[in-house]
Amino acid sequence: MKGTIINIQKYSIHDGPGIRTTVFFKGCPLNCWWCHNPESQHLEPEVMYWEEKCTACGNCIKHCPKGALSIVDGKLKYNSESCELCSECSKYCINEARVIKGKYISVDELFKEIMKDQVFYDESNGGVTFSGGEPLIQADFLREVMKKCKRMDIHTTIDTCGYVSWDKFEKIVDYTDLFLYDLKHMNSDKHKIYTSVPNELILDNLKKLSDLGKNIYIRMPIIPGVNDDIEDLKKAAELLKNLNIIQVNLLPYHKMGMDKYKRLNMDLKLQEIQEPSHAKMNELSEIFKNVGLKVKIGG
Repeated sequence: MKGTIINIQKYSIHDGPGIRTTVFFKGCPLNCWWCHNPESQHLEPEVMYWEEKCTACGNCIKHCPKGALSIVDGKLKYNSESCELCSECSKYCINEARVIKGKYISVDELFKEIMKDQVFYDESNGGVTFSGGEPLIQADFLREVMKKCKRMDIHTTIDTCGYVSWDKFEKIVDYTDLFLYDLKHMNSDKHKIYTSVPNELILDNLKKLSDLGKNIYIRMPIIPGVNDDIEDLKKAAELLKNLNIIQVNLLPYHKMGMDKYKRLNMDLKLQEIQEPSHAKMNELSEIFKNVGLKVKIGG
């Protein structure tokens, strides 16, 4: 069995307790306008291209077995229909202008990488976090990796958008110590506009996890003009105060990663949005504190 991942990030400190290894899975059922990891949205590997790095030397063309690359008017042209994502072009790109985002990996290969930092988990009460994209899209693969982690008593965290069928949660819930659960918008119609899906399934799964007594941190990205309405956030606070929520993390919008859209030939919809001020974030945090919830600004 193999899964598709983007990256394995070592020494993470914002994706759960202690020092962690964060595994970023590929594939996501949402298409959030503010997504800062757009390379995680599609399940299959894809090409990221830095045009400014490319010198049109032709080295990648020589090694492309499918003839998917050519030079036209001094610029590199890419035929995605011919490309099989073999990564030969990126291997021979002397300027690292072409990179394949995503790779296939076996359960044993991934677990071996996770185990390399076991000493840090033990010393810091850390562990491994499975993020994305949405890791539960690959629930069968994820379950097998998590089983191995639990046999070694490694703390496990799932970072999820919640928009998957409940049977996928059932496959991993017994092997999960902590859920980082995303909550984007309380208004389902607006949720669908900004993420491409409604929120009923997300809220239903959240309630089910709470009923099971699972440890849950809520993560709410704060996007000015999109989901920072006071009344909507009060509704969120009223919902969460009655659930088994350990902490609410309010994540201020940032522009890091926005250049990835150009490199993936994707549209960036929130070009004019500015980051929320510290004063605004503090104001919003009070909404949740007022109903007795623990709140942290940032990851």
